[in-house]
Amino acid sequence: MFRLWGKIWKDNHLVRDTVICDSRDDTRTHKIFRALDEICLQFDLGKPIWLDANVRDFQRHSRTRFSQDNFIEQIDFDRLEIQVIEED
Repeated sequence: MFRLWGKIWKDNHLVRDTVICDSRDDTRTHKIFRALDEICLQFDLGKPIWLDANVRDFQRHSRTRFSQDNFIEQIDFDRLEIQVIEED
């Protein structure tokens, strides 16, 4: 089972979160992108742009943060954070 935790933070307070589970037999990268798409759908957000810093953070720590710099449209929160909490 693969699980990705998505959290929206504003003023250092957790505003909203969700956990996406994926038990399909697929690559880790595909599971991450599908889970991020589902998180954005649930939170009614546009998809964030992965910058080099996000890729490095995710490769090292299995978590990253997306701020206003990662979104084309204006967001009303400080950051979207994603974190892998379980991998098969």
